[in-house]
Amino acid sequence: MLSRSAERLYWLARYLERTENIARLVSVHMNLLMDLPKGVEMGWRQLILISASEQEFYEKNNVANERNITRFLLADASHTGSLFSSLSAARENIRTSRELLPDEAWEQVNEMYLFAKNNLETVVNRRQRVLFLNEILKGCQRFTGLLSGYMSHNHPYRFIILGRNIERADMTSRILDLASLLLSESRSDEMRQYETILWMNVLKALSALLMYRQQIRSRVKGDDVLNFLLLDTDLPRSVGCCIAEISLCISKLPNNIPLLLKLVELDAYVQGIDTRQTTEDQLRSILDGLQNKLGELHSQIADNWFLTATEE
Repeated sequence: MLSRSAERLYWLARYLERTENIARLVSVHMNLLMDLPKGVEMGWRQLILISASEQEFYEKNNVANERNITRFLLADASHTGSLFSSLSAARENIRTSRELLPDEAWEQVNEMYLFAKNNLETVVNRRQRVLFLNEILKGCQRFTGLLSGYMSHNHPYRFIILGRNIERADMTSRILDLASLLLSESRSDEMRQYETILWMNVLKALSALLMYRQQIRSRVKGDDVLNFLLLDTDLPRSVGCCIAEISLCISKLPNNIPLLLKLVELDAYVQGIDTRQTTEDQLRSILDGLQNKLGELHSQIADNWFLTATEE
């Protein structure tokens, strides 16, 4: 297949995964704030920190309140990391790749885009926002199931899985940045009192609470949650499982030797993580290192399979 086509499919998957992750993160954060009493040091600003878009947010807004942050993350078309921008980019990529995908895939993404475009103003209202996010999450999941059931699992499909899992591993590591707040030595007594609720919401953000209870079979504890979400190779949204999926895809693509060596290095880094008695600073350092390595893997994939501007 053409390098240009492979790149479009790869980014289609990344943009749609980003769309789903933003919807998931805002939805779970809303639920978390309703579970906690007022005064606990957990606010909307955490979402800006997770998405690494603090500077851009404050260039456009003076106050980090619920209204401004949800508009920025969900509806701001000028913010490239917003839900609507990601969904728009996904629609453009699938529009130019229709010969490689089932017609139903294009229809699904286009309907989701039109729904979002026609309902952007509703996100400032909490009740309407819940309905908006639920519809986006259902749309993303329908797209994932549709491709899995309708599309041949050949090279085009592998580039989709590749993009999805790199984006997913990166987002899981960013959601775990929330956990660094829970490990802070300076956290208040009130925050310590509600730690279990906070860790449960970290699991919910990744749809992992039920699987955690089935596999760990003990109360929700920070070390166990971190290990589960970083190292487990069976949970779809854990970093370990994403790396295993990436490895499987790359092993079946041509000219893959440099990438396989990089994956061995990445897997060794992740499996070498020891979260027992991890401090806030240590966890941040681990997650920063992981995000850097995922960025390097993406660059190597682009160099290996996608055309540069000068080659086009």
